[in-house]
Amino acid sequence: MQNKNQGIFSLAVVVAALGYFVDIYDLLLFTIVKKPSMLGVGATDASMLADSTKVINWQMTGLLIGGIFWGVLADKKGRLSVLFGSIILYSVANFVTGFIQTVDQYAWCRFVAGLGLAGELGAGITLVSELLPKNKRGIGTSLVAGIGLFGAVAAYFTFDYTQDWRLCYKIGGGLGIMLLLLRVSVAESGMFHEVKTSGIARGNFFMFFTSAKRFKKYILAILIGLPTWYVIGIVVNQSDRFARELYGSDAINSGRSIMFAYAAIATGDILIGLVSQYFKSRKKALLLFYTLCIIGLILFYSSVNNSDARMYAICALLGFSTGFWAIFVTMGAEQFGTNLRATAATTIPNMVRGALPLINMLFLDLFQKSWGWSLIQSGIVTGVVVMLITMVAYYFTEETFHKDLNYVETEEMLP
Repeated sequence: MQNKNQGIFSLAVVVAALGYFVDIYDLLLFTIVKKPSMLGVGATDASMLADSTKVINWQMTGLLIGGIFWGVLADKKGRLSVLFGSIILYSVANFVTGFIQTVDQYAWCRFVAGLGLAGELGAGITLVSELLPKNKRGIGTSLVAGIGLFGAVAAYFTFDYTQDWRLCYKIGGGLGIMLLLLRVSVAESGMFHEVKTSGIARGNFFMFFTSAKRFKKYILAILIGLPTWYVIGIVVNQSDRFARELYGSDAINSGRSIMFAYAAIATGDILIGLVSQYFKSRKKALLLFYTLCIIGLILFYSSVNNSDARMYAICALLGFSTGFWAIFVTMGAEQFGTNLRATAATTIPNMVRGALPLINMLFLDLFQKSWGWSLIQSGIVTGVVVMLITMVAYYFTEETFHKDLNYVETEEMLP
């Protein structure tokens, strides 16, 4: 086992942070350039909602499938193998997106990009968690997520400056290739090398389902992250529609709302590592941010949200309150042994991302189309359902702050 003498500003942390920066740039770019890009491939104002929902659902499905594939590969072949492979795939997909002509082509390109993007964060967080000592890994992973999330801000200003959505996708592909060159100097995890030579089964996704204890931990680790994509995927993403319903404004730019939200998320993700360090607890830090999220949602749907300035401010508050992505993914990595850790850390966040189509079905298809509820009613009830599920999962989730990660999962853990 290699000695853990890595610091929070080591090359592994810096490269993982830059990798997540490119990941978020590409992941959120569609939401930022949604209207001009959809019109550019043949969508109309009448078909905009259905066509854009199709594209984002395909992207999220790609993330869901890719999360399983890359997670298994990271435990079988190594964390760095995934970082290289995923970058190549999503870089090519994003560059090709700059040349598409139809909605179906758009959906397919975002699906392939989603497959590639799925491997970035989990493998990076796993590598950093295993290279840093346990008293630093929470801060290190928070830096990775915090710096990385500014990729959404970069995506917004890139489009704001160029006003060319096709060029923005090509730039995203180019950034990925540049990142690939930096990855060459990063060392593999010593924990992985030890497990690799031990003959222990690695990356068996089905092991999450062969033990009641593991299955419970896995499901809970997914459910505690649900508020992030409810807030971003529905509330902030459709802030322009909510503004129209809440106070009659047509001036809100949902891309700008996302920019404010992600700048705040990045700040929150950096601070939550320090909060977790202060409390010596992942769960206490998570509860603080859940509380802020609930307050933000109450303000969003209340009469307080009655101007464009307040809408942007509340979107920023909601973004900050969901700045627990780093701790959430770190907890997922800390829940499982080295031979399943990358599989867990890669699949868990992508299961949450992949839950967005299900949340959209609840919000749009069931509440609005089938039951005839208003946008506001549907948003509130969907938020209540998501937060109730999350709080129950939080209650049953174990604390992992002081957990030693030098162990493996075995079939002997069967109940």
